[in-house]
Amino acid sequence: MPHAVHPSRRQLLALGATLPWAARAQPAWPSKPLRLVVPFAPGGSSEIVARSVAGEMAKTIGQNVFVDNKPGAAGNIAMQEVAASDDGHTLILGHIGTLAVNPYIFSKLPYDAERDFVPVTLLSKVPSLYVVHPDLPVKDLKEFVAYAKSKPGQLNYGSAGNGSAGHLAFEYLKMASGMFVVHVPYRGTGPMLTDLMSGRLQAASVGAPALLPFIKAGRLRCIATGTTERLPQLPDVPTVAAQGYPGFEMTQWYGLLAPAKWPRANIAKLEAEAIRAAKGSIVRDKLSADTALAVGSSAAEFGAFIKTEQARWKPVIARAQIKPEGA
Repeated sequence: MPHAVHPSRRQLLALGATLPWAARAQPAWPSKPLRLVVPFAPGGSSEIVARSVAGEMAKTIGQNVFVDNKPGAAGNIAMQEVAASDDGHTLILGHIGTLAVNPYIFSKLPYDAERDFVPVTLLSKVPSLYVVHPDLPVKDLKEFVAYAKSKPGQLNYGSAGNGSAGHLAFEYLKMASGMFVVHVPYRGTGPMLTDLMSGRLQAASVGAPALLPFIKAGRLRCIATGTTERLPQLPDVPTVAAQGYPGFEMTQWYGLLAPAKWPRANIAKLEAEAIRAAKGSIVRDKLSADTALAVGSSAAEFGAFIKTEQARWKPVIARAQIKPEGA
């Protein structure tokens, strides 16, 4: 009578290690291309981050990941659409504006940042730069502040819209410096930069990736960085803090969010793939070339980060009395 073959303890452990993956793989998700909605017009930092990560995720998640720009209403239109989506394949690029600003500038939002979405991963932090039109007779932040104070209310700065990161960044600088510069909101970074480079605007604060090519080409002059240290890509440009405003720091940030109704297993798979993409050398090097930092945090870390940012910006918004467009 042949002996019964009993699996060794090592074989049982190996089998046990593979079972969760087998169970996860049974529901074939994603079963169609993933749609990554970007709640802003093309041409800004958000698109650079989204396309970099989407391209890498598509290589390992089993489906294409395509970026869909849906600007309007400070990101509220896109956030509402994705919160209501029920195809299980639509996610959104979360942002300082939609997650840490809009809840405090709109009396009523068409989405709940905490209830309707699940944080997946913080993808990238982007340094904010302060730039002026090259015809302006200033070479650094100190000279710009002095110039603006000599012409109160006569200079304009543009942003991608009320409550956008650029709006916050400049209001933050105005509060720190005591200067008065008029805000002109646009529908996205792209059209705002067009007017800035044509001379219709005098200044702006924008994420570094969207600005570097124009700074290097001499079409814009960078007078300060919002970082704590000088950027290697702009070694001659001092920080805001180093030009008389200690402790000043301003960075934009972007992360993935999924609708809260998604199955936990699908969110877990998306988290693993997004972190893998964000931490990979291709995304890291691509974002670094554009002066953006790839992060790839856990979902829990991203959730805690959002709460920290909400606590940081709530008083700034109240003090600057930032209101949504038309309010």
